[in-house]
Amino acid sequence: MQEIHIPDKCFPRAPADSSRRRRTFLESRFWLRDMVLASVLASTLFLLFYQPVQVEGTSMLPVLKSHERIVVNRLAYDVESIQRGDIIVFHYPLDPAQSFIKRVVGLPGDWISLRDGQVYVNGGRLREPYILPAYMGDETRAPVHVAANHYYVLGDHRDFSNDSREWGQVARKYIYGRAVFAYWPPADAGLLR
Repeated sequence: MQEIHIPDKCFPRAPADSSRRRRTFLESRFWLRDMVLASVLASTLFLLFYQPVQVEGTSMLPVLKSHERIVVNRLAYDVESIQRGDIIVFHYPLDPAQSFIKRVVGLPGDWISLRDGQVYVNGGRLREPYILPAYMGDETRAPVHVAANHYYVLGDHRDFSNDSREWGQVARKYIYGRAVFAYWPPADAGLLR
């Protein structure tokens, strides 16, 4: 059998630049697809664990301002316990269609009282560095025992807060998240404490 040799000139090849461009376009298309899928997946996971909300009212000044936008971790309390000082978001016990945001000062089993605006937990004064002295008020209240699976909550701007002093303790079943960070306006963005 005889081998036939055909010169390369008989089969014109595409210029090298053309094939390189085609390969770059295909790689870019796959890269773009991967980026879109990753963004959709990340957004979906974010919305499963976190919920963006807008603060209404001034009861949490100076930490949170009215119309400030924050992110709430909806699964935080499925893996950890509620701590004193946490800023929580919950369904208002008197109207569960409304959501409130307040700070936890009393845990189940605690005795909470107020003397001249100062909060006392089990007889000891609660240190509250997040409250401006002008926002403490001067209210005095008799000791209240926090029931099992309930929390005593107060706003940081005590004179302008509708909280446990008015309508009682918050049952654990109403608490659906912890405020994690503020994102709007950008000047106030940051972790919430």
